[in-house]
Amino acid sequence: MTAPVPSGPSSVTPRARALRRPTVLHRIEYAALRVFTGLLAPLGVRRAAQVAGVIGTWGYSPFGIRRGVVERQIAAAFPDFDQARVHEVARESYRNLGRVTVEATVLASIGPEHAIPLFHDCPEDWGRLVAAHGQGKGVVLVAGHVGSWELAAAYMCARGLPIAGIVRGASNPLAEAYFKRTRERLGVTVVHDSEAVRRVPRLLRDGQVVGFLSDQAAVGLASTYVNFFGRPAKTPRGGAVFALRGDIPVVFVAAMRQPDGQYRLVVEDVPVTHTGDRERDVDDIMIRFTAMLERLVRAYPEQYFWQHRRWKHQPPDTPPELRQP
Repeated sequence: MTAPVPSGPSSVTPRARALRRPTVLHRIEYAALRVFTGLLAPLGVRRAAQVAGVIGTWGYSPFGIRRGVVERQIAAAFPDFDQARVHEVARESYRNLGRVTVEATVLASIGPEHAIPLFHDCPEDWGRLVAAHGQGKGVVLVAGHVGSWELAAAYMCARGLPIAGIVRGASNPLAEAYFKRTRERLGVTVVHDSEAVRRVPRLLRDGQVVGFLSDQAAVGLASTYVNFFGRPAKTPRGGAVFALRGDIPVVFVAAMRQPDGQYRLVVEDVPVTHTGDRERDVDDIMIRFTAMLERLVRAYPEQYFWQHRRWKHQPPDTPPELRQP
C-alpha cells in the first residue's frame, strides 16, 4: 500500500471507476507523482525515504497544509506537551508521511524481497502472526495509520504470508491505478471497499490474511464510537464483523521505525469474545484495537497520521470539551 488511503465504503463502483475519465489536473498530478518517484527510485528505499521525508516537512512549513489541524489534534491528545514539543511532533509527522508515500513505491521498483532487510528480526512478534495464520481460518488484520502501514504489508508478503488489503478508491483514477499496480507488485491482493462484502469471506476461507485500516471513518460506513485519547471517535467495524461471522482470529499489526532506521513489526493478538450479543462483541474488538493503537501512538507520536481529522465524526451528545479539537 503506497499512500494514506483509508479503508471504508465508497459510492463509486468498480465499473464507474473504470469509466471515469482523468481530468487535466489528474494528469498533471499523476505526471508529478511519476517524476517524483522516478527520481527517487535509484537512491534505494532508505535514501529515497530520507529525501521524501525532508520534502514532506515542506507540507508543514512553508506550505502549512493542514498545519492547524495537526497541531490542534496533537495538543489535545498530549495536553502535557508544550508548544515547542507540539511543533516538533507535527513537523516529524509530515516527515513520516513523506517517507510512507515513497517507501513501498520504490520497493516495488527494485523487488519486494528487499523489504526483509528493512526490518529487525523479532521472532516473538512474527510468531504470533504465524500462529494465528496456522489455525487455518484466515486472519483479520486490524491496523492504523501509524508507522509505515505500506511497508508492513510488503514485509509480510515478502516473508510468505498471503496478504489482501481493503482500500478506498482514490479521487485521481490514474494515481489509483498506479497505486494498485504498486501494491500488486509487492504481492498484495487489492480489494476495493465496494467489493469487500463479496470478496472478504472467500479470501478468509482460502486462508488469506485480510488487512483493514481501522482508524478512519467515512460517511455511510458501519462504525462504532470508541474513545481515542479520551475523545469519542467514529471507528470502522468491518474487520470485527467479518471476524465474528467466521470465528476468525484478529491480529493488530504496525511497522514502527526504530532509531537506527530499520523497522519493527509490532504484532498483538486482539482478544475476541462471543457473549451472544453480536453488537457488543464487535464493539469490544474495536475498543481493544483502539487501545492498542493509542498505546503505540503514545510511544511514537511522530509516526501517526495526524493530518486526518480523527474526531470529525462524533456522537451528537458529545460534551463540548471532548469535541473535535
